[in-house]
Amino acid sequence: MKVLFWVPYPKAESPSQRFRFEQYLPLLSQNNIQYKLSTFWDEQAWRILYLPGRAFQKLMGFVRGVFRRVASLFTLASYDYIFIHREAMPLGPPVFECIAHLFGKKIIYDFDDAIWLPNTSAENKIAGWLKWHNKVRSICRWSTRISCGNEFLCSYAKTYNKNVVLNPTTIDTQYLHNPSLYTLQKDSRITIGWTGTHSTIKYLEFLEPIIHSLEKKFPGRIRFLVIANKKPDLKLQSLEFIAWNKATEIPDLLRLDIGVMPLTDDIWAKGKCGFKALQYMALGVPCVISPVGVNSKIVDDGTTGFLASTETEWTEKLEKLMADESLREAMGRKGREKVEAEYSVNSNAANFIRLFN
Repeated sequence: MKVLFWVPYPKAESPSQRFRFEQYLPLLSQNNIQYKLSTFWDEQAWRILYLPGRAFQKLMGFVRGVFRRVASLFTLASYDYIFIHREAMPLGPPVFECIAHLFGKKIIYDFDDAIWLPNTSAENKIAGWLKWHNKVRSICRWSTRISCGNEFLCSYAKTYNKNVVLNPTTIDTQYLHNPSLYTLQKDSRITIGWTGTHSTIKYLEFLEPIIHSLEKKFPGRIRFLVIANKKPDLKLQSLEFIAWNKATEIPDLLRLDIGVMPLTDDIWAKGKCGFKALQYMALGVPCVISPVGVNSKIVDDGTTGFLASTETEWTEKLEKLMADESLREAMGRKGREKVEAEYSVNSNAANFIRLFN
């Protein structure tokens, strides 16, 4: 069997790709499934894609991506499946997906966000007008099978296609998110931390007054650590920023005593797949997260983590974890056990391979 992957980003660069399918690529080879990754954005374009300005360089990167897609059309006959992650082309109608459908190719369509909704980054507002969000339903109709990251996304996909598989975003708890493989670097202060990208950093605004109140109540005792590709604009004395780096991603996360994942309760957030919470839990880091969408399924409140909605709830639960090291250890241990059982590569391997049956 041969599979062509039409994906947006260079390999090993995007969390969405890394934890949706890239970590399963060795498994494909083990099951005699040959594959080729065809990316839209090359590494040159990826480095500037979310930087402000540089419109001409981005345009040239887009043009190169279109040429790569056109070239791949001439190879379709040699593939049994086309695996499309999110979309074949980031702007415009689903031209390439339509061509693959007309060629009679079996399409596996994978997405892990509510990508049918407008949600363009501030750095690329102009491109937002050309996103063509309603193409998602067309691609769903043309697909042989749809792979979705949570039940909310599955429900949307089933409106257009009955062949929908719940394929959760998963963690490699054996070779990557495994604390036993690393030397822990803890601070004398309690470290409350968050990891994410420019697109989700806006959710930290909710935490600013909460962390500020903790700073006043526990002067010099807390550190608020942000690991991201953009520094947040937060007026906090305890704020420390680490630029996200693939090589140090896990050691940096292991600095945390408590992980946080605030979300607004809206339809876009319901499409989120709880990745931050899964990362914390897999590393044995207790977390406090918003009970939005799949988060309420991932975390068993009070056992594998804490759910919190209001500022009062967030403050109370953060203080409870700060005050009790044994609670942090027990909750972290149970959180990792849940990820290993339900959200790990090992637990989901057979489910992923069945996408190609």
